[in-house]
Amino acid sequence: MNTDASRPPLPPFSRETAAQKVRMAEDGWNSRDPQRVALAYTPDSRWRNRNEFLQGRAEIEAFLTRKWQSENQYRLIKELWAHDANRIAVRFAYEWHDAHTNWFRSYGNENWEFDAQGLMRLRFASINDLAIRAEDRKFHWPQGRRPDAHPGLSELGL
Repeated sequence: MNTDASRPPLPPFSRETAAQKVRMAEDGWNSRDPQRVALAYTPDSRWRNRNEFLQGRAEIEAFLTRKWQSENQYRLIKELWAHDANRIAVRFAYEWHDAHTNWFRSYGNENWEFDAQGLMRLRFASINDLAIRAEDRKFHWPQGRRPDAHPGLSELGL
């Protein structure tokens, strides 16, 4: 498998192609497959995720493996905030529970920059966690891709 293949849509982004890129990223993360997700980034991609600084696919894959071992029942929604030629800004929320079944909704913003092949080379994420009661959850689809008919963040008032 060519791990550096082009990842359409490619920059420069229109509103439509930026929204498509955001949904593709959401779908990848909801797969909870660290290897699959890591392939959407350049081999030397740089990240800031909360207080962690990562570089390269191996570090990204290791980070995501750790993340999804502790964030159980992970379900994510991303929404396009803004875009430019090769940059996209998103806001997101995801729900998960810890090993003690304490539920959280994590909110954040990401800034992305892509190379000419559509691979993400920079990702800067700011994230805050909010403890929630199980009955306050809003993301109830089966594990995996969010169904097309499921409301997004704006429709959910998040």
